[in-house]
Amino acid sequence: MELKEYLRIASERDASDVFVLPGAAVSAKIRGEIVPVAGEVLMPDDTKELVKQAYALAGRDIKRLEKEGDDDFSFPLAGVSRFRCNIYYQRGTLAGTFRKIAFTLPNPSELNIPEGIVELGRIKNGMILVTGPAGSGKSTTLACIIDWINSNRKGHIVTVEDPIEYLHKHKQSLISQREVPNDARSFPRALRAALRQAPEVIMVGEMRDLDTIQTSITAAETGHLVLSSLHTTGAAKTVDRIIDTFPAEQQAQIRLQLSVVLRAVVSQRLIQKKDGGQVAVFEMMKVNTAIQNLIRDGRTHQIENAIFSGANEGMMSMDMELLKLYRAGSITRENALLYAVSPETLVKRLI
Repeated sequence: MELKEYLRIASERDASDVFVLPGAAVSAKIRGEIVPVAGEVLMPDDTKELVKQAYALAGRDIKRLEKEGDDDFSFPLAGVSRFRCNIYYQRGTLAGTFRKIAFTLPNPSELNIPEGIVELGRIKNGMILVTGPAGSGKSTTLACIIDWINSNRKGHIVTVEDPIEYLHKHKQSLISQREVPNDARSFPRALRAALRQAPEVIMVGEMRDLDTIQTSITAAETGHLVLSSLHTTGAAKTVDRIIDTFPAEQQAQIRLQLSVVLRAVVSQRLIQKKDGGQVAVFEMMKVNTAIQNLIRDGRTHQIENAIFSGANEGMMSMDMELLKLYRAGSITRENALLYAVSPETLVKRLI
């Protein structure tokens, strides 16, 4: 079968990801489990042909893949969905992973994204971070916040992504979506250019390196609202990860800057449900004076307690959200403890 046929079948089965690897049948992740889409095992020539079809569907030159060894891009498949794909070499052969992205923007309530997280879009300046492991839905949460801003505020929104996932239409705001490397050579270059494009809001798909992090902090300091994502779990680890990216001699200054510009950190995970499928669970830290002091003074190990104490300010503790899901019968005791920030404390509450 052709690639588009595999993708169509997987989409009809409500797959989130499709995997093309030599030595295995084309497979898909459905309700958190990987299952074959079709029975035949792919040979290296088969995966090479499917990869070529992906580039043809995207209208993209394959030279970057040949030069770098991997490549990210996206493409629409008429009547099916959009797909974000990563093509790469493994053991000298070609392989690919295709993430399904809906044509339409997601409905936050259907995805269990709390209203308080979506309405972080009310914040006028500073930095909001959405964190979690790969495949936990960070891009979807960012898209929901951007759509809330687009629907409720007048201004210019600039997004910098690699690749573009959700397509936004102009609503109350104007929105410019730039893709690296098609529209801009790099994230830092696109960010610096964005500062000259009169934006109120800048969304950076992912803060991958020191230059991008530094430029994002500068943008947040100059009165813009900057949203981005990181592959970290928990607010405390997110702060530490940003600080540790910088040389030791700069870390005290960065702690001070981050304590001033950081407005909120959302951390999310997808957890297997008792009855099959997955459910999203969220932590939300809003940076108040107490948390500012913890960041500035390097006492990030106390942030989890500050989040727990900040429930009346709209903060959400990962462990308390896990406890709610467990008591509602949605997840098992084992999974609640597995994903807990402090399993020793949570186990006492599960009794």
